[in-house]
Amino acid sequence: MTDVEGPVYEPGHGLLKGRTAVITAAAGAGIGGATARRFLEEGARVLISDAHERRLKEYEAELAAEFEGVAALACDVTDEAQVQKLFGAALRLHGRLDIVVNNAGLGGTSDLVDMSDEQWSRVLDVTLNGTFRCTRAALRAFRDGGSGEGRRGGVIVNNASVVGWRAQAGQAHYAAAKAGVMALTRCAAMEAAAFGVRVNAVSPSLAMHPHLVKVTTPELLAELTAREAFGRYAEPWEVANVIVFLASGYSSYLTGEVVSVSSQHA
Repeated sequence: MTDVEGPVYEPGHGLLKGRTAVITAAAGAGIGGATARRFLEEGARVLISDAHERRLKEYEAELAAEFEGVAALACDVTDEAQVQKLFGAALRLHGRLDIVVNNAGLGGTSDLVDMSDEQWSRVLDVTLNGTFRCTRAALRAFRDGGSGEGRRGGVIVNNASVVGWRAQAGQAHYAAAKAGVMALTRCAAMEAAAFGVRVNAVSPSLAMHPHLVKVTTPELLAELTAREAFGRYAEPWEVANVIVFLASGYSSYLTGEVVSVSSQHA
C-alpha cells in the first residue's frame, strides 16, 4: 500500500499557546527539530537543547528568524550538572515550565557477540539514563510549582521506538534502552499523577532525517521502508504532530501510554 499524494503539513491551531517547553536533541535535523518548529507554530515558547552546540545555535537562529519565544542552551544529557543548568535556565527564562520533550537518543548497529562494553554503555547512557535525568529534573520542577504561580502540573513526552517492542538484529543496546524508556514512562506516570503531571511517550518506527541516512545502509533503509503500511518512511514532523497532541489539552486524560507512530507494534 502506498500514499501517492504524501502527507499534508497542517498549519498550527494554537494548541500550545502560552505554554513553555524544553526539548532535548533539537539541533535541526530529525524529530527534535521538527517538534521545536511545530511547538512554535502552535504558540509555545521553547528552549531547545542539544550536545552539538554549533548546530544548535544555527537552528536557534533559523527559528528565531520566523518565530518569537525561542532560545537555546547546549546540554549533554549524560551530564547531570548540564541537565540541572538546562532546567534552571528554562525556569529563569520564562518563570515557568509546562512541557518537556525527552528526544535525546543514540543508536548504532552492532551484533551483541561483538559489542563492546563502551558501545553498550554509551547508548544506554544517552538514550535511557539521559531520559531518566531529564524526567527527574522535570518532575522536581513540576512538583515544586514549576508551572508558574505556585501551580503544580505539567507534561512530559518521551521518545521511544518500535524496537522497544520488537526484535531487530544489531540493535540489542538500542532496543534495551528504548524498552527502558517505555517502562520508565509508565512508572513515572503513576508517580507523577499525584501532582497533576502526565507522562507519555511516542514510539516511531522509521522517521527519515540526514543523520539516519549517514548511519544506515541503503539496503537496510529499503528493507525497513518496505515494512511500513504506507510503503514510505515518516516525515519527522509527522511524529512531532503526535508529540503536540500528547503535550496539548486534547490528551488531558492520557498518561503512562506509549503511542505507536507506525503500523509496527510487534
